[in-house]
Amino acid sequence: MSLKYAVLAALHEQPATGYDLTRNFRTRMANVWNASHQQIYRELAKMTEEGLLEVEEVPQESRPDRKLYRLSDAGTASLATWLAEPQGRPPTRDPLLVKLFGGDLVDPASLREEIERHRRNWQEELGRYQDIEAEYFSKPEQVPFRFRLQHLALRKGILAMEANLAWADEVAGVLKDELTSRP
Repeated sequence: MSLKYAVLAALHEQPATGYDLTRNFRTRMANVWNASHQQIYRELAKMTEEGLLEVEEVPQESRPDRKLYRLSDAGTASLATWLAEPQGRPPTRDPLLVKLFGGDLVDPASLREEIERHRRNWQEELGRYQDIEAEYFSKPEQVPFRFRLQHLALRKGILAMEANLAWADEVAGVLKDELTSRP
């Protein structure tokens, strides 16, 4: 999958500026797709050239005009076609897991520090996801179907962070046992 379909899906919800999209990718879509400001703007330009997006210039006083992007008919059709196609899971490439395969070559305390660093990051990410859930989905049964689906995407991120934290506790326990058993 490319960034193209993540942008199309975000614009399917509502028209947005590049700035709005970047903010959306950093908040509500953070567990769905990671993209930088530059990547999003490059993709917007390319998709506009391909006719997938329409752009409206919105005048602003004392600032350059804003560009408001929305799906064109071709963009909606492209998104619908992609949504109907089965998607494979992305390959796993996790350096932390590789470190566990060779971890007996280093001091368990260094692995423990790395696990703790990841644990803090996962805890922060979980907090961000929970904040998003509280802000947008406090009553999920009362929101339209499309937002209930988005809530399910967010729930996957929440459950993944909770699983990461539980796993980190397991790893920390094994490392602690190893450290205490050493002379």
